[in-house]
Amino acid sequence: MASIPLLRFTLPKTLKPKTPLTPHHLLLPHPLKPTIPKLLQAQKAQTQTKPNSISATYNPIPATDRLISAVAYFLPFFNGLQYGRFLFSQYPSLTLPFQPILPLLSLYRSIPYASFVTFFALYLGIVRNESLNRYARFNALQAVVLDVLLVVPMLIQRIFSPGQSGIGLKLTMMMHNGLFVFVVGCFVYGLVSCILGKTPYLPFVTEAANRQM
Repeated sequence: MASIPLLRFTLPKTLKPKTPLTPHHLLLPHPLKPTIPKLLQAQKAQTQTKPNSISATYNPIPATDRLISAVAYFLPFFNGLQYGRFLFSQYPSLTLPFQPILPLLSLYRSIPYASFVTFFALYLGIVRNESLNRYARFNALQAVVLDVLLVVPMLIQRIFSPGQSGIGLKLTMMMHNGLFVFVVGCFVYGLVSCILGKTPYLPFVTEAANRQM
Protein backbone atom coordinates (compact mmCIF):
# COMPACT_ATOMS: atom_id res chain seq x y z
CA MET A 1 0.00 0.00 0.00
CA ALA A 2 1.39 3.28 -1.05
CA SER A 3 2.19 5.72 1.71
CA ILE A 4 0.38 9.05 1.71
CA PRO A 5 2.70 11.92 2.28
CA LEU A 6 1.83 14.08 5.31
CA LEU A 7 0.79 17.58 4.58
CA ARG A 8 2.71 20.22 6.52
CA PHE A 9 1.21 23.63 7.03
CA THR A 10 3.63 26.47 7.77
CA LEU A 11 2.86 30.08 8.56
CA PRO A 12 4.05 32.71 6.21
CA LYS A 13 7.06 34.65 7.23
CA THR A 14 5.11 37.88 7.37
CA LEU A 15 2.77 36.52 10.02
CA LYS A 16 5.48 35.16 12.29
CA PRO A 17 6.42 37.51 15.15
CA LYS A 18 10.01 38.60 15.07
CA THR A 19 10.31 38.50 18.86
CA PRO A 20 8.25 36.42 21.18
CA LEU A 21 5.67 38.18 23.30
CA THR A 22 6.27 37.92 27.00
CA PRO A 23 4.09 38.96 29.93
CA HIS A 24 6.39 41.95 30.48
CA HIS A 25 5.36 43.42 27.13
CA LEU A 26 1.75 43.34 28.17
CA LEU A 27 2.46 45.22 31.44
CA LEU A 28 4.56 48.04 29.99
CA PRO A 29 2.59 51.31 29.46
CA HIS A 30 2.49 53.18 26.22
CA PRO A 31 5.57 55.35 25.78
CA LEU A 32 3.39 58.44 25.18
CA LYS A 33 1.26 58.00 28.28
CA PRO A 34 3.74 59.35 30.89
CA THR A 35 4.49 62.53 28.90
CA ILE A 36 0.89 63.68 28.48
CA PRO A 37 0.10 64.04 32.20
CA LYS A 38 3.38 65.87 32.74
CA LEU A 39 2.52 68.41 30.05
CA LEU A 40 -0.93 68.92 31.53
CA GLN A 41 0.53 69.42 34.99
CA ALA A 42 3.06 71.98 33.71
CA GLN A 43 0.33 73.99 31.94
CA LYS A 44 -1.85 73.89 35.04
CA ALA A 45 1.02 75.11 37.21
CA GLN A 46 1.67 78.05 34.87
CA THR A 47 -1.98 79.11 34.93
CA GLN A 48 -2.05 78.94 38.71
CA THR A 49 1.09 81.00 39.30
CA LYS A 50 0.10 83.96 37.10
CA PRO A 51 -2.89 85.22 39.11
CA ASN A 52 -1.04 84.71 42.38
CA SER A 53 1.84 86.94 41.30
CA ILE A 54 -0.57 89.72 40.25
CA SER A 55 -2.60 89.62 43.45
CA ALA A 56 0.53 89.72 45.61
CA THR A 57 1.75 93.02 44.14
CA TYR A 58 -1.64 94.80 44.23
CA ASN A 59 -2.26 96.25 47.68
CA PRO A 60 -4.78 99.11 47.58
CA ILE A 61 -5.26 101.56 50.47
CA PRO A 62 -8.57 100.95 52.29
CA ALA A 63 -11.23 103.64 51.93
CA THR A 64 -11.30 104.24 55.70
CA ASP A 65 -7.57 105.08 55.82
CA ARG A 66 -7.91 107.37 52.82
CA LEU A 67 -10.83 109.19 54.46
CA ILE A 68 -8.94 109.65 57.75
CA SER A 69 -5.89 110.95 55.88
CA ALA A 70 -7.94 113.41 53.83
CA VAL A 71 -9.81 114.79 56.85
CA ALA A 72 -6.54 115.29 58.75
CA TYR A 73 -5.37 117.95 56.28
CA PHE A 74 -8.32 120.19 57.20
CA LEU A 75 -6.56 121.09 60.47
CA PRO A 76 -3.65 123.05 58.96
CA PHE A 77 -5.94 124.36 56.22
CA PHE A 78 -8.42 125.94 58.65
CA ASN A 79 -5.63 127.35 60.82
CA GLY A 80 -3.76 128.67 57.78
CA LEU A 81 -6.67 130.63 56.29
CA GLN A 82 -5.79 133.54 58.57
CA TYR A 83 -2.76 134.24 56.37
CA GLY A 84 -5.05 135.11 53.46
CA ARG A 85 -6.58 138.22 54.98
CA PHE A 86 -4.45 140.57 52.88
CA LEU A 87 -5.26 138.75 49.67
CA PHE A 88 -8.95 138.60 50.51
CA SER A 89 -9.02 142.34 51.17
CA GLN A 90 -7.21 143.14 47.91
CA TYR A 91 -9.04 140.57 45.78
CA PRO A 92 -12.53 139.84 47.17
CA SER A 93 -13.23 137.41 44.32
CA LEU A 94 -10.76 134.95 45.88
CA THR A 95 -13.30 134.20 48.58
CA LEU A 96 -15.68 132.56 46.08
CA PRO A 97 -13.92 129.14 45.99
CA PHE A 98 -14.08 129.02 49.80
CA GLN A 99 -17.81 129.68 50.04
CA PRO A 100 -18.82 125.97 50.23
CA ILE A 101 -16.67 125.36 53.33
CA LEU A 102 -17.69 128.52 55.21
CA PRO A 103 -20.38 126.71 57.30
CA LEU A 104 -17.85 124.07 58.33
CA LEU A 105 -15.28 126.76 59.07
CA SER A 106 -17.70 128.78 61.18
CA LEU A 107 -18.61 125.63 63.13
CA TYR A 108 -14.95 124.89 63.70
CA ARG A 109 -14.24 128.36 65.02
CA SER A 110 -17.35 128.42 67.20
CA ILE A 111 -16.02 125.52 69.32
CA PRO A 112 -13.77 126.73 72.16
CA TYR A 113 -10.18 125.52 71.81
CA ALA A 114 -11.11 123.57 68.68
CA SER A 115 -7.60 123.86 67.30
CA PHE A 116 -5.96 122.35 70.39
CA VAL A 117 -8.57 119.60 70.71
CA THR A 118 -8.21 118.64 67.05
CA PHE A 119 -4.42 118.75 67.28
CA PHE A 120 -4.22 116.33 70.21
CA ALA A 121 -6.99 114.15 68.77
CA LEU A 122 -4.95 113.66 65.60
CA TYR A 123 -1.67 113.13 67.41
CA LEU A 124 -2.85 110.83 70.20
CA GLY A 125 -5.79 109.16 68.48
CA ILE A 126 -4.28 108.53 65.03
CA VAL A 127 -0.53 109.14 64.91
CA ARG A 128 0.22 107.16 68.11
CA ASN A 129 -2.45 104.55 67.47
CA GLU A 130 -0.45 101.57 66.23
CA SER A 131 -3.61 99.60 65.45
CA LEU A 132 -4.25 101.86 62.45
CA ASN A 133 -2.59 101.55 59.08
CA ARG A 134 0.73 103.35 58.63
CA TYR A 135 -0.70 105.29 55.69
CA ALA A 136 -3.30 107.04 57.86
CA ARG A 137 -0.82 107.60 60.69
CA PHE A 138 1.79 109.13 58.37
CA ASN A 139 -0.66 111.54 56.72
CA ALA A 140 -2.04 112.58 60.10
CA LEU A 141 1.52 113.23 61.26
CA GLN A 142 2.19 115.35 58.18
CA ALA A 143 -0.91 117.42 58.93
CA VAL A 144 0.22 117.88 62.55
CA VAL A 145 3.74 118.91 61.52
CA LEU A 146 2.36 121.36 58.96
CA ASP A 147 0.07 122.86 61.59
CA VAL A 148 3.00 123.33 63.97
CA LEU A 149 5.08 125.02 61.27
CA LEU A 150 2.28 127.51 60.62
CA VAL A 151 2.49 128.74 64.21
CA VAL A 152 6.15 129.76 63.87
CA PRO A 153 5.55 132.81 61.58
CA MET A 154 2.92 134.17 63.96
CA LEU A 155 5.33 133.89 66.88
CA ILE A 156 8.04 135.68 64.90
CA GLN A 157 5.60 138.43 63.98
CA ARG A 158 4.60 138.97 67.60
CA ILE A 159 8.19 139.03 68.81
CA PHE A 160 9.53 141.53 66.26
CA SER A 161 6.26 143.48 65.75
CA PRO A 162 7.01 144.82 62.26
CA GLY A 163 4.39 147.57 62.61
CA GLN A 164 1.32 148.65 60.70
CA SER A 165 3.00 150.72 57.98
CA GLY A 166 6.14 151.09 55.94
CA ILE A 167 8.48 148.30 54.98
CA GLY A 168 7.44 146.22 57.97
CA LEU A 169 3.87 146.02 56.70
CA LYS A 170 5.05 145.10 53.21
CA LEU A 171 7.20 142.28 54.56
CA THR A 172 4.26 141.04 56.63
CA MET A 173 1.97 141.08 53.61
CA MET A 174 4.48 139.18 51.50
CA MET A 175 4.98 136.57 54.23
CA HIS A 176 1.24 136.11 54.75
CA ASN A 177 0.50 135.86 51.04
CA GLY A 178 3.24 133.29 50.50
CA LEU A 179 2.13 131.21 53.46
CA PHE A 180 -1.48 131.31 52.33
CA VAL A 181 -0.60 130.05 48.85
CA PHE A 182 1.60 127.35 50.39
CA VAL A 183 -1.14 126.18 52.77
CA VAL A 184 -3.82 126.05 50.09
CA GLY A 185 -1.48 124.18 47.73
CA CYS A 186 -0.57 121.64 50.41
CA PHE A 187 -4.23 121.14 51.29
CA VAL A 188 -5.38 120.54 47.71
CA TYR A 189 -2.41 118.32 46.93
CA GLY A 190 -2.78 116.29 50.13
CA LEU A 191 -6.54 115.94 49.75
CA VAL A 192 -6.37 114.71 46.15
CA SER A 193 -3.48 112.36 46.90
CA CYS A 194 -5.30 110.76 49.83
CA ILE A 195 -8.46 110.28 47.79
CA LEU A 196 -6.41 108.48 45.13
CA GLY A 197 -4.58 106.40 47.74
CA LYS A 198 -1.17 107.98 47.15
CA THR A 199 1.26 109.44 49.68
CA PRO A 200 1.68 113.22 49.24
CA TYR A 201 5.18 114.68 49.43
CA LEU A 202 5.20 118.09 51.11
CA PRO A 203 8.45 120.12 51.16
CA PHE A 204 10.12 120.18 54.60
CA VAL A 205 7.07 118.43 56.08
CA THR A 206 7.62 114.92 54.77
CA GLU A 207 11.23 114.84 56.02
CA ALA A 208 10.15 115.93 59.47
CA ALA A 209 7.32 113.38 59.53
CA ASN A 210 9.67 110.56 58.48
CA ARG A 211 11.96 111.34 61.40
CA GLN A 212 9.05 111.18 63.85
CA MET A 213 7.57 107.87 62.60
